[in-house]
Amino acid sequence: MTAERKMRINDVQVKFEEGETVLACARRAGVRIPTLCHFDGLSDIGACRLCLVEVEGSAQLAASCVTRAEPGMVIRCHTTRLAEYRKVILELLLAERNHVCSVCVANGNCELQDLATEHQIDHVRFDYQFPALGVDLSHGQFGVDHNRCILCTRCVRVCDEIEGAHTWDVAGRGGTSRVITDLAQPWGESQTCTSCGKCVELCPTGALFPRGTSVGGLVRDRGRIELAMAHRRHESCHG
Repeated sequence: MTAERKMRINDVQVKFEEGETVLACARRAGVRIPTLCHFDGLSDIGACRLCLVEVEGSAQLAASCVTRAEPGMVIRCHTTRLAEYRKVILELLLAERNHVCSVCVANGNCELQDLATEHQIDHVRFDYQFPALGVDLSHGQFGVDHNRCILCTRCVRVCDEIEGAHTWDVAGRGGTSRVITDLAQPWGESQTCTSCGKCVELCPTGALFPRGTSVGGLVRDRGRIELAMAHRRHESCHG
């Protein structure tokens, strides 16, 4: 008989199944851990590092979205150390690109903005990079503003894993990294894009948006993505 798997998260005892991540266990236990690159139903890559947690017995912080739960684990999700790490990460994201909320289509409907407010960020302690980035409006329905992109790669993964097109990818290194379509041609010239809009729905900021959207006018329907994911799971199970 298989022994019951248990761990502790913020002093709450949690049962889990083999292969579950610490993030999944925490959410089931009602413990909120902030994320940006994670989205239920997509593969996890641990890119944003906002979901870092402390694991008792380890000096290193662990990304909860890619850390598998183990029997006897003791996890801390809300400590002074973690709060400062998350605040620094958010400030670095804000400084890296050109996130001017007052003129962004996602103002009031942006996950980065919400997390900055939650972590009481009223200023950034780092030098703004102010990179010269463009806006691609070559697609008939959508646009991409690289100034708002945080390289979470949710667009890449939903296009690959749910739509099956793999139109999006990431090119470059470090500060030169950019999301690209196909072989880095304008989005409107993509040979693979199906114009499904899943990438736009899943973008956490104003980087991907429907053309014609005004400042603060971006509205997303994540229910479409959840239905698509459920359909994909059904096909996988009965394929």
